[in-house]
Amino acid sequence: MDRMRTHKTVSSLVAGLVCLVMPEAPHAANFTKLPGTIAGIVRNQFGMPLPGAAVQLFNHQERLLTRVLTDDHGQFRFADLAPDLYAVRVTRLSYDVARRPNIEVRPGAHTMLTVSLATLFSSIQISYPTIESVPMTDEWKWVLRSDSQTRPVFRMLPDSPADTAATGSTAQATTDGQAPQRAAMFSDTRGMVRVSAGDGNLSAVGTSTQADLGTTFALATALYGSGLLQVSGNFGYGSQSGAPAGAIRTSYSRSLLGTSPEVSLTMRQLNMPGRVVAAMTGQTDVAIPTLRTMSASVDDKIQLSDQLFLQYGSTMDYVSFLDHLNYLSPYARLSYRVSRDGELDFAYTSGNARPNLAGASGPDADLQRDLDTLGMFPRVSLLGGQTKIQRGEEFEAGYRQRVGSRTYNVSAYHESVINAALSMVAPAGMFASADVMPDLFSANSIFNVGNYQSSGFAAAVTQDVGDNVSISMMLDSTGGLTTADRELVSDSPDQLREMIRMGRRNAATVRIAAVVPRVGTRFSSSYQWSGDQRWAMAGNLYSTQSLRPLPGLNIVIRQPIPGARHIEATAELQNLLAQGYLPLYTPDGQRILLVQTPRSIRGGFSFIF
Repeated sequence: MDRMRTHKTVSSLVAGLVCLVMPEAPHAANFTKLPGTIAGIVRNQFGMPLPGAAVQLFNHQERLLTRVLTDDHGQFRFADLAPDLYAVRVTRLSYDVARRPNIEVRPGAHTMLTVSLATLFSSIQISYPTIESVPMTDEWKWVLRSDSQTRPVFRMLPDSPADTAATGSTAQATTDGQAPQRAAMFSDTRGMVRVSAGDGNLSAVGTSTQADLGTTFALATALYGSGLLQVSGNFGYGSQSGAPAGAIRTSYSRSLLGTSPEVSLTMRQLNMPGRVVAAMTGQTDVAIPTLRTMSASVDDKIQLSDQLFLQYGSTMDYVSFLDHLNYLSPYARLSYRVSRDGELDFAYTSGNARPNLAGASGPDADLQRDLDTLGMFPRVSLLGGQTKIQRGEEFEAGYRQRVGSRTYNVSAYHESVINAALSMVAPAGMFASADVMPDLFSANSIFNVGNYQSSGFAAAVTQDVGDNVSISMMLDSTGGLTTADRELVSDSPDQLREMIRMGRRNAATVRIAAVVPRVGTRFSSSYQWSGDQRWAMAGNLYSTQSLRPLPGLNIVIRQPIPGARHIEATAELQNLLAQGYLPLYTPDGQRILLVQTPRSIRGGFSFIF
């Protein structure tokens, strides 16, 4: 009888314990299966929401899981995600691609992403929740910590709260007792190496020169997940000049409270070729100082309001050649969004030309910008035996309006240039060496034509044909250098400068840009027509507009190599028909050419990783 009562008592206790445990077991088991969410908003560089942006979600194995489009408010959402690491890629036409790996989804938590798409430096910021539900209560944690048998286990964990207090480490523990996640020192690393060769001057605006054979590289990486560090270099050897050239550039930028400050330092050095020494001194054994330049730049972008965006900065340049020159080059660009698809720009540029101020689109546009900046040696000329640097000042206004698949652009400018330097092809020894400097990158010479002022306007329309083709037409009326008389009466450089005057030049330009599907070929070609081709300069050198008319026929091709998606062949042909040359003649029939944009052919390979 007693044994039966004992058996019933034990059975009742077991049943009671089972009833107490059963409601809690599913909760503990299901907690680890609680799904998480990734949500966010996509904005442009002006802070306006971007509807229709494509957002792709990848798992930790880089496999595409799903794809959504942002709504009218630029928002997107991925729900019911298992706790894991994910990657997000955001794309939209005419904007740089934004990508962020290692996005953690925690059980029952909402991970918020703030995406900023721009033509350069697109970014994704992550906001993790600060307070989360955890499957283990603080009471159970205290029991485990107080147990003498489990304490050694906790001592083995790195950066635990106990170790932090004992060692005085500066690492902060999160509210759930876990150590904070630290961003890697370097992440999202991208790079490009380009080997190219061809004719010397490759500048799209004719205000810079670079070596005609060289190896350039650019590397960009995220520093501790919050800043962008970029390093680029150029090491070339000119077959025309016979002299090595080198440059290196370092920049750092990050987003801070609505601003995007960037600091950069660029250093260039060029040894004088032997023919330059002979032309300037008449001797071959005399040493000419090395051309050295150093540029320190500070740039920033500020979103003043929902419609107002300011981009500004300045560059301090130091040039050492025959003389030591220092000068400051500030700039500012104010953009006002009139409507959803309309934008009004005002720009001021002083000192150096800034052809990349309007930004660029396409893959690796920021790396390409650094490579172009490296080749921008200052335009150095001689005037009375003294070194002069070409400098300018420009005020520019432009308006852009997109209507459906068509974009309209109008712009106007006023420009002042001092010590304008043009390429010149002249008989050897015609002018004194104190006023004619041999070109450092080609077989031509550099001539200082003096100072001038010009103004003009341009109107353009761009029609998109599908997703891969665009056709632009532009009409412009700008200033150009010409001469009333085509014949020189003496060999005086001052007499040549007096002959050159500023006139009005009207031109029409057609440009076609296309991307070939499947093979990925990027092609752009433009041709400018003008009634009178005898002009030494066409258009304003210091324009900040994205559509820039170039003289003659220009072709750029970028072709990814099949089977090697990280290798790309490039070909650039500038002013292929040699138009926009100003011819002059001496009394004995010899011809002199003044050229702003010389014909150049260049090709190479780019290795992108």
